[in-house]
Amino acid sequence: MAPPILKLDDIFLSFGGAPLLAGAGMQVEPGDRICLVGRNGSGKSTLMKIAAGMVEPQSGEVFRHPSSTIRYLEQAPDFADYSTVQAYAEAGLGPGDDPYRVTYLLEHLGLTGQEHPNTLSGGESRRAALARVMAPEPDILMLDEPTNHLDLPTIEWLEEELRKTRSALVVISHDRRFLEKVSNATVWLDRGTSRRLNRGFGDFEAWRDEVLEAEELEQHKLGKAIEREEHWLRYGVTARRKRNMRRLGELHTMRGNYRGHKGPQGTVQASVSEGRESGKLVIEAEFITKNYDERIIVAPFSIRVHRGDCIGLVGPNGAGKTTLLKMLTGQLAPDTGTVKLGTNLEIATLDQKREDLDPEDTLSHYLTDGRGETLLVNGEQRHVAGYMKDFLFQPEQIRTPIKNLSGGERARLMLARIMARPSNLLILDEPTNDLDIETLDLLQEIVAGYTGTVILVSHDRDFLDRTVTSTIAPANPDAPDGRWIEYAGGYTDMLAQRKGALEERRRTEKADRAKTDTAAPASGTNKGKGKLSFKQKFALENLPKEMAKAEAEIAAREKKMADPNLFTKDPAAFNKLAAEMEKLRQSISKMEEEWLELEMLREEIEG
Repeated sequence: MAPPILKLDDIFLSFGGAPLLAGAGMQVEPGDRICLVGRNGSGKSTLMKIAAGMVEPQSGEVFRHPSSTIRYLEQAPDFADYSTVQAYAEAGLGPGDDPYRVTYLLEHLGLTGQEHPNTLSGGESRRAALARVMAPEPDILMLDEPTNHLDLPTIEWLEEELRKTRSALVVISHDRRFLEKVSNATVWLDRGTSRRLNRGFGDFEAWRDEVLEAEELEQHKLGKAIEREEHWLRYGVTARRKRNMRRLGELHTMRGNYRGHKGPQGTVQASVSEGRESGKLVIEAEFITKNYDERIIVAPFSIRVHRGDCIGLVGPNGAGKTTLLKMLTGQLAPDTGTVKLGTNLEIATLDQKREDLDPEDTLSHYLTDGRGETLLVNGEQRHVAGYMKDFLFQPEQIRTPIKNLSGGERARLMLARIMARPSNLLILDEPTNDLDIETLDLLQEIVAGYTGTVILVSHDRDFLDRTVTSTIAPANPDAPDGRWIEYAGGYTDMLAQRKGALEERRRTEKADRAKTDTAAPASGTNKGKGKLSFKQKFALENLPKEMAKAEAEIAAREKKMADPNLFTKDPAAFNKLAAEMEKLRQSISKMEEEWLELEMLREEIEG
């Protein structure tokens, strides 16, 4: 076994009151892909910051290999000294690191590198920080919620990049599918301590349940042992006083352990306040369109949404998901076409931007709209402190300003508010952002059991698979052109249907080409067989030469870009070379596909 490059042991940290970390630890070895999991507020980010050297524990041992490099994904990057995103990302490189990798990462993360940091949105800032920490390929890469603000194509690209990296990983994420794909070990932070499972996240939940069941059994046994000792002290045969005092001391210790045992943090207990029943037809959209300048956001699209449907909207950032959602719910008028909303609709909305939150507002005031200490939930008057406990808030937080809450706590607070309001149409825009896995489980149960209608936008593949009855996605996900298609089932079902349609189209096109290009039967031994056209023969012979030529051009550009001073002297020339290389690679890929199809056709004709 390789020696650890990072080791935390018996870490203790408290900010007053109950300790946040009490005996926590973590060990990272080369090749580790660790997912760090636990409830919101359990100390995951704090433990990661201790590992990265950004926070000092009050006690415990921290070992970092002297020659190892660590990069930590910042939640709020500091761009103060940088005029462009490219400069900010390149500042993370070390001696000998490849500057082209910054360009490569920024491009795949949807940035040019020439953006001024002051103009970046929160999501773009996060992408820039991701490029900065990934570019050097450090010994340990620490990523806290790396998929937040990323669309599905970018998340899937990131999974592949992390699978290929030589860096050891420590990752915090709410995205189950992402964790399953990138992890080979799990560290569970629970009630201040940590446990390690030397398997990926896919095996975590079953293992966690086994641990909690065993713990519950041990507590039951301890309770029974206390009962026996108490009975002996009261009714047992009198023995030597010294022995009796020893057993009495042991009983006090057992009682202390039993009473001091801190069980697992409670689960969220909640249900949606459902309003009166809506009409059977909730939304009817016919041939709706939307253009912005020359760009088509929604080509003619029609859909009928019935009561009880749960519809997911997916697609890359900028494809028009939010625009389509606003059109379907009547918030935005289509350029052409019609949208009819059903009768008796009571709409509750969760906005991904959390714009509904006033940072100076208190939890109590936000939940009750300032109308005292109670609120009406499912027709029942509830005290706000009791209702807050359903969502894992403590009674003493009733006067806490919202600005003091973590991202996960803010997400839970917004859920608490919309679930208290009667509704029969839920609009959820990125509802899974910042939620821990247990709260995600509850949200899934709520959405699945909701008798009204749900329309949600999400990049969480697992959440979509567990909740939606149909999925609306761009017809062309690689280059959205405004066409949207509704697929039956969840995200995985959508991919399967899209793949099947693509394969069917390829088979049809291949059959059509074969019919077109196959000549009439010839005499002699080749009777009944077709032959390649002159154009096909020419392409079959010359495509390998064209591919070799393109590869030589790529090599020539790589040689120019190897000059470490090129980007400093002439960034425009560097970026031009990078763009030309990408076009050449795409050209080679197309030529390879064409040559392979022609070669298969030649073999088929020649038998």
